[in-house]
Amino acid sequence: MSNGHPFETELDRNGANYVPLTPVSFLTRAASAFAEKVAVIDGARRYTYRQLLDRCTRLASALAKLGVGRLDTVAIIASNIPEMIEAHFAVPMLGAVLNPLNTRLDAANIAFSLKHGSAKVLIVDGDYGKVVREALSQVERDIIVVDIAVPEEPASAIGKYGYEEMLAAADPAFTWTGITDEWQSLALLYTSGTTGDPKGVVYSHRGAYLSALGNGLCFGLGFDSIYLWTLPMFHCCGWSYPWAVVAVGGTQVCLRKVEPPLIFRLIAEHRVTHLCGAPIVLNMLSHAPAEQRVRFDHVVSVATGGAAPPSAVFRSMEALGFRVVHLYGATETYGPATSCVFQAEWNELPDDQRFARMARQGVAYPMVDDVQVADPKTMASVPRDGETVGEIMVRSNTVMKGYLKNKAATAKTLVDGWCLSGDLAVWHADGAIEIKDRSKDIIISGGENISSLEVEEVLTQHPAVMLAAVVARPDAKWGETPCAFVELKPGASKPDDAEVFAFCKSRLARFKVPKTLVFGPLPKTSTGKIQKFLLREQVKSLEKTQS
Repeated sequence: MSNGHPFETELDRNGANYVPLTPVSFLTRAASAFAEKVAVIDGARRYTYRQLLDRCTRLASALAKLGVGRLDTVAIIASNIPEMIEAHFAVPMLGAVLNPLNTRLDAANIAFSLKHGSAKVLIVDGDYGKVVREALSQVERDIIVVDIAVPEEPASAIGKYGYEEMLAAADPAFTWTGITDEWQSLALLYTSGTTGDPKGVVYSHRGAYLSALGNGLCFGLGFDSIYLWTLPMFHCCGWSYPWAVVAVGGTQVCLRKVEPPLIFRLIAEHRVTHLCGAPIVLNMLSHAPAEQRVRFDHVVSVATGGAAPPSAVFRSMEALGFRVVHLYGATETYGPATSCVFQAEWNELPDDQRFARMARQGVAYPMVDDVQVADPKTMASVPRDGETVGEIMVRSNTVMKGYLKNKAATAKTLVDGWCLSGDLAVWHADGAIEIKDRSKDIIISGGENISSLEVEEVLTQHPAVMLAAVVARPDAKWGETPCAFVELKPGASKPDDAEVFAFCKSRLARFKVPKTLVFGPLPKTSTGKIQKFLLREQVKSLEKTQS
């Protein structure tokens, strides 16, 4: 008789009851269940699920012929086109690691990523040929280059392999090996560092699988969903939506550039049900001129992350027929980790109060084990009083494995069983978290903390203001005071500084009112986030010119 417990010794793991989790399984299931349903739309191109699986299988076969195997890195730089979706399945089929590159990086940063990630193959969208050619000249080793949609002139090709030609010659019956360990690395994503080299965030098959399901569940994806690609797929693997949409058998509509007229047209033409994007995308849509808008008669769900959208954006998006869902996360958490779940009783609130609730970062995703707001020194949770500030921390299977070749940075981020975000927030009694600022963005004036987000929210309520970003400016008396950078709405006349100051004074405590105003376009990342580090450099320039 065994000394072990029967629940542990007589019920064994085997191929029937245990299969390592991988998002690749979503595609094999969809191709089997919905073979002739349209999976991907890209202009005139249409691919059914049967065709999508065939193209992914052929791509895996072609990459294997090029020598790609387990844990080899396959980098890709491309717009939101079908080939990007295909790479998200074909590369993991081989147990290799997908490395989507930011399309707005300069040559030096692309070269760093290729070298640091040890890319064996680089798939290049023809639109980015010039910068990639320059980047490759800075890499001191050979990388196999595959060209997508190379222009007709052969001299413009970077590599000796064409994507479509390679697929045509590949084996449609290729048997891919898959994985035996769901903790195996699946993707490498580089953060857009503001100082120093970018950090390489590593995802696992297990994390990608659960992240996709969490996004699909929280965003209400289903078989009839039509998802429009307004979020860059290189950003957190498109928040796992290349896998999430396939998991439910939905349809993905590709989009090369985020342009409001095209977005409105595609929404109406394909009856798009879902799209994602940074608040800047919502701003673009809500401020699009009337002649650029195409009317549609259904509600479109929009998921947004990053800084909370100002109440004015919620108001205008609702008027246009969009339902905005606010999310929160980071590259280190596969994108969204929390969602602001709308409560029915909020409908009874005045609009401003309702929008304020909707702008909170919300509660943990169902696939996330736990989220807390805590003191980073003691790791103790702060009271749920909506006032005590702490740091947002996440614990989940959808937290990165760590930073590639950067043990020190990993140790600073993954601490005592938590992933530290660097974001400061309060915790409300209903369980919702609300960001107050990045730790480095808090302004301390006369010993008082000022949330830049609070000041930005007030500034964007001004009828002429589209975007606002507030950073600290040194002050001899107060230590720091708020310096506001303001981007006006298209066609709006520049208001007087005194008018803006008065507007803020009527809505903010006096010490929170900006002491400096700078008008002009705001610098943004490729995902629409405002680059405050560049604004801080402008503040330094202001100090020099006025000293």
